[in-house]
Amino acid sequence: MLHDYATDAEAPVSTEKGTAGDSRLFAAPEIARERRPDGSTVLRSARGLGAVPRCLGVLLERWAMAEPNRVFLAERLASGAWRQLTYREAARAANGVGQALLDRGLGPDRPLMILAENGIDHGIMMLGAMHVGVPVVPVSTAYARLSLDYGKLRYIFGLIQPGLIYVDECERYARALAAIGATRLEIVASRGSLAGSRVTPFADLSELRPTPAVDAAFARVGPDTVGKILFTSGSTGQPKGVINTQGMMCANQESAAAAWKLLSAHPPVIVDWLPWNHTFGGNHNFNMMLRNGGSLYIDEGKPVPALVGQTLANLRDVSPTLYFNVPRGYAALADHLEQDEALREKFFARLDLLFYAAAALPQSLWDRLEAVGIKARGRRVPFVSAWGLTETAPAVTMVHFPIDRPGNIGVPGPGMAVRLAPEGDKLEIRVKGPNVTPGYFKAPELTAKAFDEEGWFRTGDAVRLADVADPAAGLIFDGRTAENFKLSTGTWVNVGTLRPCVIAAGTPVIEDAVITGHDRDDVGLLIFPSLAGLKSLCPHLGADARLEALIAEPGVRRAVLEGLIRHNAGVQGSSMRIARCLLLAEPPVIDADEITDKGYLNQRAVLTRRAALVERLYATPAPPEVIVVA
Repeated sequence: MLHDYATDAEAPVSTEKGTAGDSRLFAAPEIARERRPDGSTVLRSARGLGAVPRCLGVLLERWAMAEPNRVFLAERLASGAWRQLTYREAARAANGVGQALLDRGLGPDRPLMILAENGIDHGIMMLGAMHVGVPVVPVSTAYARLSLDYGKLRYIFGLIQPGLIYVDECERYARALAAIGATRLEIVASRGSLAGSRVTPFADLSELRPTPAVDAAFARVGPDTVGKILFTSGSTGQPKGVINTQGMMCANQESAAAAWKLLSAHPPVIVDWLPWNHTFGGNHNFNMMLRNGGSLYIDEGKPVPALVGQTLANLRDVSPTLYFNVPRGYAALADHLEQDEALREKFFARLDLLFYAAAALPQSLWDRLEAVGIKARGRRVPFVSAWGLTETAPAVTMVHFPIDRPGNIGVPGPGMAVRLAPEGDKLEIRVKGPNVTPGYFKAPELTAKAFDEEGWFRTGDAVRLADVADPAAGLIFDGRTAENFKLSTGTWVNVGTLRPCVIAAGTPVIEDAVITGHDRDDVGLLIFPSLAGLKSLCPHLGADARLEALIAEPGVRRAVLEGLIRHNAGVQGSSMRIARCLLLAEPPVIDADEITDKGYLNQRAVLTRRAALVERLYATPAPPEVIVVA
């Protein structure tokens, strides 16, 4: 049993051991709790990290020696065959790239900028740079492909002042590179050329023979060496460059390995699309394969109707042992797993667990995925989650115990500590640990504001205990501390709790929604509809039907209304009941910060930009396009 204690240097450390379920998969969580006089609570894992490698390059060299012929990275060729790179080949190519970067004078003050989709060459450029102490700056390709003014790309380029840019395809980014003035630099490319620019083929770097200078540079790389500068989405201004040190990334992987025993049971295999400019794909998943001698099959698909077919083709070829995705990705996959027996059997053949993060997962989707797993395996496949930030490289909390519903983000991982600090009606989760960033690139004022008086990193995210009597039962994500608002009655509306409920209630129409009602009498929704869901309800309109026509269909409006009526019937209190909603024909706009490059909605930006629509939503009498629920 857990014994709480006040802050006292003489107080013994008390822990609560959770139930690990299958001990072959997980280490039982051991959590110490400290109640503080200021009303905050500190939770920390009682499990240590063990030895943490000084840098990621140590892991690459280790596996190149221990398992030289094991596949590390694989990608589809245009022919449909898999191109595979072994650990020995990866180490050899990374050392060649490291030599080329040293020859060009790159270093801590002249980083490598990467503008490319996930790919083997991208991975080798990244590893080669970090091997010799050159910071890597992987930038979202959305800033070059989807942006109209290239504002964020121009800002990042000017801030970091790279010594070299790598792109996978020159033509894809030609206009963006020209617009920001990047064509004056040397550009390394896997394919293509740029008129008037110096473009070097990737092979010219990867095939170089390294000199002793590479070994000397590698020996100087340590835990405090900057490995990456990862940019946040810039949802409240320009993107922030988060410094990720080698030590941060390595400590994070040691924490995961201590909690998830399955990682050492056999080499993990993943089929993964999550972008490497983001900490989930680039740090959590990529580095997990590197730490554990795993194989990463790069999925060129995405969780959108036009590209999900590529994901399905990859999963028909490769049975993963772990599967990582965001809720939108699982929603795109669920129908096919239910209907295609061969795909289902291949997908679940050796799957140890399913993992979701980044957004709320509807209970209905959880239930469907659990059901198909039981159908394929005859037993439940564990479904887990975690929580973290770009600033924490990324995982802070992780689930390493059985859970039976979404929402639980786990407990502090080995080596990690969190402080639950009262903020209004919420508990903000703050973080300490070897995985926490030292700060933001060239932004000392932002860095200073990011930490509280005791050095805890302020996250702005809120959590609550799943069981107040047992912190080892995990934490429940509780939205953003600044997202909530009051109705005119003074009642608080918890946006983080309400949003996944209404998305689930509005299946298959609602892809995402923004909650309205600040200083109003009741709660409303601005709904971003799912194109695939709308088409499933309106097959008579044809595959080329436009969004404007689909959202006007009576069947669509009726589906939303009926779903929200059922939702209202199952909740109590005005803070959870939806009174009205509006289906939006214009998708969220990345240049207006309404959506991040990773697909997350920015509630504040949407409400600000679409203030006129909010007024229309609450107009009396209600306009015909507004769906009145109650």
